[in-house]
Amino acid sequence: MILYEYPFNESIRTMLRLEHLFNRLILLMWREHPTDHHYALSTIFEIMDVASRADLKADLLKELDRFKSQFMAWRGNPAIQEAVLDQVLGRIEQTHHTLQQVPGKAGQTLASNDWLMSIRSRISIPGGTCEFDLPSYFAWQHRPAEQRQADLQQWVATLTPLAEALKLMLSLLRDTGHPHMVAAPAGVYQQSLKENKPFLLLRLRIDPALGLVPEISGNRLMVAIRLMRQDIDGKLKLASDIDTGFELTLCA
Repeated sequence: MILYEYPFNESIRTMLRLEHLFNRLILLMWREHPTDHHYALSTIFEIMDVASRADLKADLLKELDRFKSQFMAWRGNPAIQEAVLDQVLGRIEQTHHTLQQVPGKAGQTLASNDWLMSIRSRISIPGGTCEFDLPSYFAWQHRPAEQRQADLQQWVATLTPLAEALKLMLSLLRDTGHPHMVAAPAGVYQQSLKENKPFLLLRLRIDPALGLVPEISGNRLMVAIRLMRQDIDGKLKLASDIDTGFELTLCA
């Protein structure tokens, strides 16, 4: 099954983009080829750009506080295992405290590294990191893989509190949803949403064997999904000739 996620507001959209970048970064930094480490550095700079939103850290802290309040209200509920609840609350509190201790915006420490910033200023230029433009960077790429990985770990460590808070918050959000199968007659599915229950995230799983691509749009009142088929020229067209279904989860 292929999983698609659709955010209902800009804050969740930013968090999903950051999660995507952190996943890519972890994959690249543990490889050994210099090209992989070049794109790992490029990903670090992308994370710094996305995370430069002034309210991102505040949004994450606020969401963690909200989840903490919800879980605290469950204390004494006979249907809840207190040990598991304590474990989740402890993780929320630790993650909240660690992120709160990070000064300024994510990556602020890296921004004071002149060598990294010299690479950042040229990495968006096509071919801008050639050996004649950045000889010290070219030399770094020829160091043993273990040394390059150690450097990357040191730089990524400054972003770890953000990554951990993001991972926990999105995990808690996804756990609020209840997946169920829905039908899309003639390739179209629509659902009205309750105004008093604002959803933050839509999750859709679909069988790749169907060869369909979901085109999702939504707001606080309505969700619309069109199942599209890609033609030989790469254009997407509505698959109106089939009645099929997919798994849908709405997370509030």
